[in-house]
Amino acid sequence: MADAGAVFMLRNEESFMKKRNHRLMASLLKDNARYFLGAAALTILSVYLGFMTPAVLAEVLDNYLQGLPSRLPDFLQGWVNALGGREFMRANLWIPGLALVLISVVSGSFNFLKGRWTTIGAERSARRLRNDLYAHLQELPFSYHSSTPTGDLVQRCTSDVDTVRRFFAMQLLSIVDAVMMVGIALALLIPISLKITMVSLVMMPALFIFAWQFFKLIIKAFRTADESEGHQTTVLQENLTGVRVVRAFGQAQREIEKYSAAAADTRDKYLKLSWLDAIYWSTGDLMGMAQSLLTLLFCLAEARAGNITIGDVVVFTSYIGMLIWPVRNMGRILSQGGRTMVSLERIDEILRQKMEQDPEGAEEPELKGDIAFEHVSFRYDGGEKVLDDLNLTIRAGQTVAFLGATGSGKSSIALLLQRLYAPQEGRITISGKDIARIRRKHLRSRVGLVLQEPFLYSKTIYDNLRMASPRAGREDVEAAARDAQALEFIEQAEKGWQTMVGERGVTLSGGQKQRAAIARTLLKDNDILIFDDSLSAVDTTTDARIREALRRRSRGVTTIIISHRILTLSQADLIFVLEDGRITDQGSHEELIARPGLYQRIHFIQSGLEDEFILQAQSEAQEAVHE
Repeated sequence: MADAGAVFMLRNEESFMKKRNHRLMASLLKDNARYFLGAAALTILSVYLGFMTPAVLAEVLDNYLQGLPSRLPDFLQGWVNALGGREFMRANLWIPGLALVLISVVSGSFNFLKGRWTTIGAERSARRLRNDLYAHLQELPFSYHSSTPTGDLVQRCTSDVDTVRRFFAMQLLSIVDAVMMVGIALALLIPISLKITMVSLVMMPALFIFAWQFFKLIIKAFRTADESEGHQTTVLQENLTGVRVVRAFGQAQREIEKYSAAAADTRDKYLKLSWLDAIYWSTGDLMGMAQSLLTLLFCLAEARAGNITIGDVVVFTSYIGMLIWPVRNMGRILSQGGRTMVSLERIDEILRQKMEQDPEGAEEPELKGDIAFEHVSFRYDGGEKVLDDLNLTIRAGQTVAFLGATGSGKSSIALLLQRLYAPQEGRITISGKDIARIRRKHLRSRVGLVLQEPFLYSKTIYDNLRMASPRAGREDVEAAARDAQALEFIEQAEKGWQTMVGERGVTLSGGQKQRAAIARTLLKDNDILIFDDSLSAVDTTTDARIREALRRRSRGVTTIIISHRILTLSQADLIFVLEDGRITDQGSHEELIARPGLYQRIHFIQSGLEDEFILQAQSEAQEAVHE
């Protein structure tokens, strides 16, 4: 029973996914209906013109040269009679020749416009998919991004979208083409000879069954190949992002082997796809040629018996190709259609992820009041509690610090304050307002966060800093850089403020990146500032100068400092000691070093290394203030 229930649920899920994929495709087609419908109309006309060429040749062979009855419709035959009838046409065979040329020119023009309109519709559909994906990714929760491989997302936003684009551009109208060719061919062949027409359809059921089986195989094979390529992209992205670590630990050869294995897996899966294509087309060619040969032999036998004319043979041998080709091409259409459905499913997996939503009636209050954590408990993805029944209050304008071992929950506090995550129990309030009731965009615009590993874009230093406040003037940017102790290294850079920062800030040292990130955050109009171990890469002298500048600049701003360095925490108004997600001690620096506990132990350990620098750093900071 349990297995039956699981199968039922799986089938329901597959049915639901197919419906969503069909709706997504229908939505894309609807957005560009004028292009695709226009191209479809031209396809129909082009197919019709394609059938006219054999008809003209048959008319010349049977009517004009042999004197057999005309095949032309009455209105065309009326034109021929007006010109002088059969004898006139026999004496002026250049007219049918000119008609064939005109048919080719008009058909070529139709194909050109069809290709143009189809391409426009396909590119517009791809652009919409890319924009929708990118916009949707911006609104997804931080937890989704932290648990989903970036390379796989890149694969879906690029390769999968391109698969859909190619289907719309190359295969979509092939369906119209195939249906029209089969329909018109049958309509023209049956009146000539039902018996030969039936002989010409002998292989069709086998071709249809073969194409359908191929369709089911190609979907499964393409899904595994696409997922393998996504994994390969993830390996590449991780390697390029972590190239410093790879070089530092001498792991280049290991990474080469890792990527080689991923690339080999992708190669093998796409080779399987190629084998399936090769088997289908070679078998389809064999069946198609056998059908053509059978039809030709039967037509010759019928012509020898006097049942059909030479023109009929020309018509049948020409139209049989138009009858078989669409059926064979159906395999290509089904193949690309199957790949497209897989890609749409992978794209839709992103689009159906729930975006961050503000509650109804969300507020945008001032955030200058006290911060309170009330019985807050938090865990990541169902794991063990990182914060356990946390209760604390941070007064408005106060500078507080957090000290704790790795995994004690310090950084989680910063993430919760920006609502990048939500607590499972309890609540967090600012100015008495539950942050769950505050509009996310407003909250994050008022809470500045500087992380230990800041992210810098591949732009100039000036553009990187102004990202936090695009309207900030040069003086404001320089003042923020000066307070963050970044002005000196910026002005000494090769091109000063216009120096390009490498991707993810790779051309800057760790301390320079942290100072640039601090300057960027200071440009914002913050009510709350959070420094999550963001001074770890700067020396003690620079640390002291930055903290002194922050005290002057951030008067009235609630400041939260998270660090392992006692020197960084020492001048905070209040220090919280976190152990296993709970506050185990709190007080000023002097109070905490005076009583046994984690803070005192870390102070004794670090003071042996830093005592000689403390007085010098503090005196230099005071001198900088006086200057």
